[in-house]
Amino acid sequence: MSTPTKNEGLSLQQQRARAAFWFLAPMLIALFVVAAWPLLRSIYFSFTNTSLTSLYTGEWVGFDNYLTWRELKSGRILWKGTLVDPTWWTAVWNTVKFAVVSVTFETILGLMVALVLHANFKGRGWVRAAILIPWAIPTIVSAKMWGWMLNDQFGIINDMLLNLGLIDRKIAWTANVDTAMLSVLVVDIWKTTPFMALLCLAGLQMIPGDIYEAAKIDGVHPVKVFFKITLPLVRPALMVAVIFRMLDALRIFDLVYVLTPKSAATKTMSVVSRENLIEFDKFAYGSAQSTLLFAFIALFVVLYIWLGKVNLTGEGNR
Repeated sequence: MSTPTKNEGLSLQQQRARAAFWFLAPMLIALFVVAAWPLLRSIYFSFTNTSLTSLYTGEWVGFDNYLTWRELKSGRILWKGTLVDPTWWTAVWNTVKFAVVSVTFETILGLMVALVLHANFKGRGWVRAAILIPWAIPTIVSAKMWGWMLNDQFGIINDMLLNLGLIDRKIAWTANVDTAMLSVLVVDIWKTTPFMALLCLAGLQMIPGDIYEAAKIDGVHPVKVFFKITLPLVRPALMVAVIFRMLDALRIFDLVYVLTPKSAATKTMSVVSRENLIEFDKFAYGSAQSTLLFAFIALFVVLYIWLGKVNLTGEGNR
C-alpha cells in the first residue's frame, strides 16, 4: 500500500493557491527590489541628515526634516522643516490645482470622445487609432514639441492667435508667470485625453445594446438616456480612469520639468523634492518631501476607493 504524498493530502483549492503563490513569487521579489526597497530607504533617509556625499554615514535626527523648532535669544521660536516651508506648500497647491483641473477636463473630454468613437460610422477603426497618437508620443517629446509651438518668437501658437486677432502681441506662454500653468495644463490635457477616452470606451462597450434599443422603443430622450443609463453603467470604468489619471497627475514631473523649467508658478511636489535631492544636496530634506508626497497619494487613493465603494453600494444614501 503506497503512502500518500504531501500534495495528495491538500485540497484542489489549496494546491491552486500554492501554485499561484509560486508563480507570483518572482514578480513580488522584483517588485520589492525596484519599488518597495527604494521607498523604504527614502523613508529612512527622511529621518536622518544624509547628503549625497554621506549616503552611508548619515545620523538619525528624527522628525527634524519634517518639523523642528529652536528658541532664539529674543525668546521667539523659529520653526523649520518641510511642513513650514513656503516653497513646499506652494508646490502642494500647484500640484493639487494641476491635478484637479487637468483630470476634470480630461474626464469630460475623454467621455465625449469615447461616446463619438462608440458610435457606428465608416472609418471608425482608423479614427480610434489616430486619436491615440498624442498619448503614444513620449512625454519628453510632447513637451519639447509644444515648447517650440508656444515659443514667443518662433511659435506657431502666437502666429495663429495674432492672425485671428485674439492677441495684440506675442506672449511667452511658458515663461510668463500668468500663463505657465495654463500652458502645462493645455499640453497635458491634449496628451492624456485619449487615455481617458480609451478607458471610457472600454466601459461603454460593456453596456448591453438591448438597453438602448428598449429605451429607443419607449421614446426616451437621448439626454435622459445618457444620464439615466449610460452614465450610471459606465461609472465603474470612469472611476478607474479617474484614479489612474489622478495618480499620474499628483506625481507629475517630466512635463513640468521640461516645458517650464525653474518656473515657480508650475513647480510641483515632485519637482521641488527632486531639486532638494539632487541640485541643492539636501538629500534627507528631499527624502522627507518625497515621503510626504507618497503619503499624500496613498491617502487620496484610500479615500477615493472608500468613497467610491460607499457610493456604488448605496451606503451613502442611507
